[in-house]
Amino acid sequence: MARWDAILSLPVQNPPTPELSAAHITWSKVEGWKDTIDRLALIPYSRVNDFVRGESNNKHCPTRFHIEARRKRSTHSACKPKVDGILEYILYWCSFGPDDHRKGGVVRPSRAYAVHRKTPAGRPNTKRGCTCHFIVKRLIAEPSVALIIYNKDKHVDKNGLPCHGSMDQKAAGTRAMFAPYISDEFKLQVMSLLHVGVPVETIMQRHTEAVERQGGPSNRDDLLTHRCVRRMERKIRRTTYELDMDDAVSVRMWVENNHDQVFFYEDYSKSDTFVLGIQTDWQLQQMICYGNRSLLASDSKFGSNKLKYPVYSVLVFDSDKNAIPVAWIITPKFANNEIHRWLGTLYHRVRTKDPTWQLGGFIIDDPLADLFTIKELLQCSVLISFWRLRRAWHKNLLMKCSDMETCAMMSKQLGEALHSICDGTGDLGLFEAFLERFVGCAEFSDYFKATWFPRLGVWIKALRSLPSATSEVTSAIESYHHLLKIRLLNEKDQFVYQRADWLVQKLSTKVHSYYWLDEYSEKEIFSRYWKDEWKRGLSAWREGSQIPAADIKIEPNCAKVVCQKNREMAHVVLNPGSEFALCDCTWSKAGYICKHAASSTKVYRERGLVGPSMSMICYNRALMSMLDCVPSDCLVRDHAVGLAVRVREELVSLLCSKEKDKEIGVRESQQSSGKIENEFCISKDDGTEASEKRAEKNGVMEKSGDGLNVEVQADVMDIDAQCNNEKSDHYCDATAVNSAEKTGDKSNDKKDIREDEIVDHPSEPSQQMEVVDISEKDMCVSEKSLQDVDIANGSVENSDKVE
Repeated sequence: MARWDAILSLPVQNPPTPELSAAHITWSKVEGWKDTIDRLALIPYSRVNDFVRGESNNKHCPTRFHIEARRKRSTHSACKPKVDGILEYILYWCSFGPDDHRKGGVVRPSRAYAVHRKTPAGRPNTKRGCTCHFIVKRLIAEPSVALIIYNKDKHVDKNGLPCHGSMDQKAAGTRAMFAPYISDEFKLQVMSLLHVGVPVETIMQRHTEAVERQGGPSNRDDLLTHRCVRRMERKIRRTTYELDMDDAVSVRMWVENNHDQVFFYEDYSKSDTFVLGIQTDWQLQQMICYGNRSLLASDSKFGSNKLKYPVYSVLVFDSDKNAIPVAWIITPKFANNEIHRWLGTLYHRVRTKDPTWQLGGFIIDDPLADLFTIKELLQCSVLISFWRLRRAWHKNLLMKCSDMETCAMMSKQLGEALHSICDGTGDLGLFEAFLERFVGCAEFSDYFKATWFPRLGVWIKALRSLPSATSEVTSAIESYHHLLKIRLLNEKDQFVYQRADWLVQKLSTKVHSYYWLDEYSEKEIFSRYWKDEWKRGLSAWREGSQIPAADIKIEPNCAKVVCQKNREMAHVVLNPGSEFALCDCTWSKAGYICKHAASSTKVYRERGLVGPSMSMICYNRALMSMLDCVPSDCLVRDHAVGLAVRVREELVSLLCSKEKDKEIGVRESQQSSGKIENEFCISKDDGTEASEKRAEKNGVMEKSGDGLNVEVQADVMDIDAQCNNEKSDHYCDATAVNSAEKTGDKSNDKKDIREDEIVDHPSEPSQQMEVVDISEKDMCVSEKSLQDVDIANGSVENSDKVE
């Protein structure tokens, strides 16, 4: 028992790496059987496959470990559990052993059939008598922990000589230099290409060309053969989704055959409904990579009208802000809100792989979602995206109302109603007034009353209590939803939509292959990529951000965006700058946010022609609510002020550097074109001198700098929160006053900080500025006070903008 006391007292090691090998683990030596010393360690049982992969990717001796022996006991055994009882025993052996097919090598008696062959023993470069192996034991005492016994960790034969890899001189020029068979990553690539319909000959042709360009094979993946690809293609062709006539039995059989792709499964019972959670290793890697300290989003009701079971998708956003599915959950419609059953398992699976993984926020699209469970399990804030609501209103409005001007007015009022709800001033009465005003559009009014009026209560409650996701995130979720519809619901026989085994099979194979290849860097070399169901470009919001501002013409009631494909055509955007903008393009008519609406929104907000978005309203509201929570402890309060100042300085330096680069670019373009407005400079200097004379006359001390004449009242600390407007896109620091004093820069803008407001006064060169008389006592304010005012306010106005 002393041996097991020593084993069970060892720490469970879980290095935060995608793959772990013997080098990542601290090994302990414990007395074994027959006076031997075992070299062993404890790791989480869920990371055994990571350990096998890590050991296979040995730098000097690349290999592959296969299961040589395995014994398994049922967890519900009637036997009394013992301390040293074993639930599972697995012997992993290097694939270059244990048999030796080289000349004079030893073959085990169970493999003696090779002696009777007329030809020499097969695979002489694969079986070379390697003795490297390790044992994995899953104990009854700790089922979640794996005991690894690794006594033979050297890749040598029975004589102690290297038998494969770069250390073996006899392996040079043979396959023994590389690991046997292709890697799992390369196999996934080939399988994905086959799933989406790329022919075997095309795959081999592209692969051969790539190997020739690099001057010959350099790793095991370069040794891919036509026979290997043909074998994988045959396996895919022979696979069927209908494993049994009974749909439930067929799904159960699929789960038993694909344990590595299932993170949660519960069948129907007396108390619970059916739930199946699918997540492959690649999806788990994407979740760890893009979800750490970032956002997860949900598309909760895909296929509610067509599929037997709707699909709940968990999404992350890559570097291009495209949505990637990292898990699919299949469950009946009436059990769609039972997120507590599987969310904890998903979170635990990620944390097992990477204990440092932490989530920044979770975006829901259903106001009835279990917020308490999400916050409790994920330990993060929850945001809401109203993309389903907006798309349904947008799509049905265009379908049920033929007059575009009326549609624009109705859409605008719906958007204003949601804005009022987000800032806390609106309620259900806004929608009642909407129906009274547009009573003439009876078809849409009837649809709105029947479909949305019963749901508006929960939506209003959610929009008031939860922050809203940005339009860019909404656009990415919409693009994912549209692409999944094209890739999944494209069967000629629609009878299969009523079978869950078909849905499970297609999601885990063909649809998964599409999304894997979306991230594949060399996908353009295959002509199959240009098919609609494969190709995935940027989201509409990202495409809109690439449209130059010169191609956007602002008109009184609309905006015209020049088509990037046909420069002679322009798209008309109604309600520009709003989340409920309408466009005459096909993408907008389908109910989605189009790139033309996104580009016009960006220009309108940069120029201050529209108010803040709903997400910015929530952002400003959150910042202002933080100021109401003043810590009672003076040390905590000072620490909070220090953090606020540091964050503000970092934001100021970042944004000021961007503005400086922009000004340098504008100045260089003006100098190159030779257009320098001398008259404007002269008139500006005249206006500045006049303001200085008036200041001296009235006895007011002014600080001029960076286009600001600042007049401050010392006892003013409370500033109206309405100045927190999105028209001020850039932060300005109070230290700009110092830089202006040093440079002597004078400009034509003027900012007055008064008792309840901050106002920016634009001034023309020919105009004279009015100066308010303020006593010297009120004006004696240090720069530190100015910074405190800005911090207390929580917002900074841009001197370029007009309040």
